[in-house]
Amino acid sequence: MAKLNWISVNLLLWLASVLIISTKLYALDLPSTENKYERGRAVAVASDATNLGFGDTSAKMLMVLTNTHGQVSERRLRFKTLENKNVEDGDWSLMVFDEPRDVKGTSMLTYAHILEPDDQWMFLPALKRVKRISSVNKSGSFMGSEFAFEDFSSQEVGKYSYQWLRDEECEERLCHVVERKPLYEHSGYTRTVSWTDSQDFQLRKVVFYDRKDALLKTLTFSDYKQYLDKYWRSHNLFMENHVTGKTTRLIWEEISFRTGLTEKDFSQSSLKRAR
Repeated sequence: MAKLNWISVNLLLWLASVLIISTKLYALDLPSTENKYERGRAVAVASDATNLGFGDTSAKMLMVLTNTHGQVSERRLRFKTLENKNVEDGDWSLMVFDEPRDVKGTSMLTYAHILEPDDQWMFLPALKRVKRISSVNKSGSFMGSEFAFEDFSSQEVGKYSYQWLRDEECEERLCHVVERKPLYEHSGYTRTVSWTDSQDFQLRKVVFYDRKDALLKTLTFSDYKQYLDKYWRSHNLFMENHVTGKTTRLIWEEISFRTGLTEKDFSQSSLKRAR
């Protein structure tokens, strides 16, 4: 078993003693503002804890792409997620495009990891073959959207270092503002800054900075709904690229939990069957 550093040990003790979970919100006594790194990681751990035990999900989405001239195109897709029983590794996901016809059947499979590069594959119907996505190319645009391949990977806590910056109002709520830096190689971002609701510990906004540490994108989350009296999901994600002026909106239309998905539904062969 890997040795835990003193920060990790303190965090585990803190979580065991003060994490109080109810069906509505998470009442937390965070580390003091003087301990910026512990406090930042504690916010991330608390946010992650709100999603533990979901099992699997299936959803339908509408992707709306808007270019710099205001022209709009739409794509419909399905998204499935399987919670990894191995807590030392990340979750699995499968995304399948249904519309329009020119992208129908295109699918992407992701095995998320902590510090090792994620495993990602795409099935391209026109080529009738499965293509592995190189870890050095995951900062590229996903299917012409303002989301990168990297953005669709499971956001495991251990992938990043954290620093609490401040608490401030966001809309009518109080949010914890935390800077996050990737610990894995080939990220397209030097850092992100996130706004996390201090009551339900759900994300409200994430700002992305590119490899030159320049402002790149902003992602906002809205229209949250709760499932099974525990799991919150944003039904509207809006990504704005500040460099290109383009935007992408993801609208979640249907979400189902614990549908009986298994590892067999997330194999490379399932990419071709997903059509």
